[in-house]
Order: sequence, then C-alpha cells, then structure tokens
Amino acid sequence: MNTRPAAKPFLSDKFNGLALSWIWPTAFPSLNPPAMRAANAGLLANGSHALPKTVSRGSTICPDRADRLLFPPLVVTHLVQLACQMPDQAGRSLSVWFCGELAKELAQRGIVERISAQSVQRMLASHKLKPWRVHHWLGHKETDIPEFRERTEDICFWYTCLLPAEEVVLCLDEKTSLQPRTRSAATQPAQVETPVRIEHEYARKGALNLLAAFDTRTGEVQGICRRRKRQVEFLELLEVLEKRYPPSIERIHVICDNARIHTGKQVQQWLKRHPRFCFHFTPVHCSWMNQIEQWFSILQRKRLTAPNFASLEALEERLHSFIREWNLTAHPFQWSEHSFEKIRAKFSDEKLLLFPSQEKAAA
Repeated sequence: MNTRPAAKPFLSDKFNGLALSWIWPTAFPSLNPPAMRAANAGLLANGSHALPKTVSRGSTICPDRADRLLFPPLVVTHLVQLACQMPDQAGRSLSVWFCGELAKELAQRGIVERISAQSVQRMLASHKLKPWRVHHWLGHKETDIPEFRERTEDICFWYTCLLPAEEVVLCLDEKTSLQPRTRSAATQPAQVETPVRIEHEYARKGALNLLAAFDTRTGEVQGICRRRKRQVEFLELLEVLEKRYPPSIERIHVICDNARIHTGKQVQQWLKRHPRFCFHFTPVHCSWMNQIEQWFSILQRKRLTAPNFASLEALEERLHSFIREWNLTAHPFQWSEHSFEKIRAKFSDEKLLLFPSQEKAAA
C-alpha cells in the first residue's frame, strides 16, 4: 500500500492554458495531482505522447507515463536568468551557483512552491548551462601586437632552426617555494593492494628556490638552489653557465620570461661584460613557450609529488641528484612549427615577416 503523503500541486490555476515545461519528479514519482492531470490531458489531447516544441523535456526516464509533474516555461525562464548571473548580483553570498542553492532561491522568490536540485540540474542541462563550473580566462588587455608576434616568431625560430656548432639555446626560469615538509612518520612503500602511504602531518622548515637552465638541443639541465630569488641569485646561475660552456661556444641564446630578476639593472650590467649571452623574452602571459617549464613539470611529478625531506639541505641534495640522473639520459623536447600554430592563428590575417634575429641567422 502506498503510504506516501499527499503532495500539493506545483501549478496554480493561472498557468492553465499555457504551454507547460515538465520534468520527471524525484521525491513523489507516483503522485498525480488533479491540476497535473488536467494539464497533461490538455497537452496530450490528440492521444500522442509527443510534447509541443515549446515544451522542454527535463528527463527521458519513463516518457510514456501519464503521472508527470509539470513546470511552466516561466519557471525555466526564471531559472536560466538566475543561473546566468553571479550569486552576489542576486543578493546571495556564494561564489558560484549550485543546483541546491538555485532550487532554494526559486522557492524563496515564490517562483515555485518546491523543486528538487535534480530537477534544476535537468532544466539547466537542457539549456547547456553548468553555473557551478569555473574556467579561468584572461580579460582583454591592450597588447602590443607587433611585439607579441615578433617575440613568438623569434622563440619559434630558435627552437626549430638548425644551430651552428658554436651556438646553444638555453631556457631559464625558477621553481619557487620548494618545501622539505618533514613528516612525523616515515613514508611506507607500496604493498599488495596497498599504495604508498605518506604521513599527513609534517613540519615546516623553510623553502628553497631552484634556478635552472635547460639546453634545448641536448636536454641537459644545470641548476642551483638558493633561499632567495633575486637578481643576485640569477646572476649566480649565469656564472655557472659561463663556466659550463667553453670559449668555443661563441653565442649563448637565453630564453626567459619578463620577470624583474631577468631584466634588472644588475643583469643588464652583467650582460655588457659577457657579450656572448643574448636574451630572448617570451611574450607576456606565454610562459608555456619556455621549455624549462616542461622539465619542471617532470620534476614535480617524479620527485616532488610526495615531499618528505629531513631538511633544506636534504632537499637540495635530492634535487641535485635528480638533475644528475636526468642528465645521464637527457633528451630534448620535440618542438616544431606545429607547436605555434594556435598562437599564430590569432594573427592569420596579418603577414608574418622575418625579424632581425631570423634575418641575421639566415644571412
């Protein structure tokens, strides 16, 4: 025997005669209030189960049943309008809308007497709306298009050109705030049907910065670890590279981003004393063009996924050990003209010219 309590109709008489949007109820699937039966009779008077084009289907579960609960298009309109604005605009202290909160808001505004979160989700799905999802983007900014294009083409050229034996191309950057995170218990290795187990509690013991250079033709990495990240530390890395490459290497091309430590006065003065170093800067917001970022992602996955080091000194030793192991089987990353197709497509209506660095190399 059905012991479910009687449900109040969702629709008032003012909606009679209107085209209705329906969704499959979740709480009381067997209920069929009189108002709903009347509405269904009006919609299916010709004996067909097909709904008019003005009616949006909220679910495809049991479409032939006659005991569907109906919501008018006005409810869907209010729901879509609400979902397409930020919660703060609606006077709610939420970061984004969730189905349960939208259902609560519709009820509080008197749009419906009650509605489930699942019903809201199905209505939104029919309009391809997912207001609970977040996607980061970069708003429009005034960009120096010629400079952006020139830097992109310059980086592409030095990644793909056939280098003379007396030149190298290096990618430099810093991986910051590397913490030892000493655990209160030793990490347990994997066992049968048991993954590696790492203690949740750890002690903070400061942080290191890894300053590294990646050779785009051999894949070898040179790096130093320092407590701070300033022009002074960056110049220490440049001195390491100066000693690493013999005088037979007449030109060292350095690719880096636009951070202050790469462009400051101390760096400019150092470059004047070391003319074989030539800097090339990635376009703004295009750090992905720096190949050292690819190597940093490998370092993160293989060495820093579950950090547990006794001290900063132990962390530094393990980082240098990882670099030595990498260099034993170092390999370059395969970049080609195809790697820049998406960014070039943004300037497809403009002619891409050879720039001074390309003209010089071509000569």
